[in-house]
Amino acid sequence: MQIDIRADTLIGAGSFFEGMLTVKGNLRIDGKFEGKSLVVDQLQVGFRTSVVAASVVVEGMVIGNISASRRILLLATARVLGDLRTPELIIQDGVILEGKCTISHVQMENARSYLESLYETEES
Repeated sequence: MQIDIRADTLIGAGSFFEGMLTVKGNLRIDGKFEGKSLVVDQLQVGFRTSVVAASVVVEGMVIGNISASRRILLLATARVLGDLRTPELIIQDGVILEGKCTISHVQMENARSYLESLYETEES
């Protein structure tokens, strides 16, 4: 299901932005964003889009997946529809979040298999 928000600023498909980005209003990313900081009122991430940052603070609405190498902070007014991947996740009371959260200091593709192998080792 795709929910569209009105975008004041667009990073189009095939585009790549790296660095710090501050947008007054709404941002839609159909391309790729990598950086230290992304500050925006509302963010919509397109299908097969990558948003990667060191730290992400969500105060408004995010539709799409986010990966942060340091932390993701969801403030009380955050509304998130998408998957989160980070070593540290802070969720304040009042947040609405629907998606999968992967919390690990080690970047791994299949955390489930790793955890199951640890469990099987302890049982032996």
